[in-house]
Amino acid sequence: MSLSNSISKRRVNLFGFIICTSLIGAALYLQEAGHEPCPLCILQRVAFISMGIIFLIAALHNPAGRIGGRIYGLLIAIAGTVGAIIAGRHVWLQHLPPDQVPECGPGLEYMMDVFPLAEVVQKVFKGSGECAEISWTFLGLSIPGWAFVLFVILTLFGLLRNWAYRERSNAYSIL
Repeated sequence: MSLSNSISKRRVNLFGFIICTSLIGAALYLQEAGHEPCPLCILQRVAFISMGIIFLIAALHNPAGRIGGRIYGLLIAIAGTVGAIIAGRHVWLQHLPPDQVPECGPGLEYMMDVFPLAEVVQKVFKGSGECAEISWTFLGLSIPGWAFVLFVILTLFGLLRNWAYRERSNAYSIL
């Protein structure tokens, strides 16, 4: 029995949901502790929330067939890839030389009220000075660096486990 078949899809999806929920909780805690999120941080939160919702729906639905699992795996991969791209961009901005860091701009809430959505997305991805600040590190990685790592790990586990066809058969097991 391979590792991919030793853990049920439902457990992997439930674990993915718990991880995403925990990450959002940690982000809210850091915000309350004084680490205000920049626009890219907020978009990363949206990606983690999206992944968490998909993981939860997949855990509750627990599709037995190949097609349902592949659909959930693909949706998880899309949300995770978008999140990884945003986190990667954020890490890139943090490693720019100080003279190349974009100037600070208006907040995301203001931009959403004033500008069309396409322009908001363009301005957010351009970045701002506040996105380049590193206010916390652990083992040499900043918050966006850890977000990138977690997006990749969650995407791989969600995609690979949901795409696996064989499932342990235990009709009475909830998890």
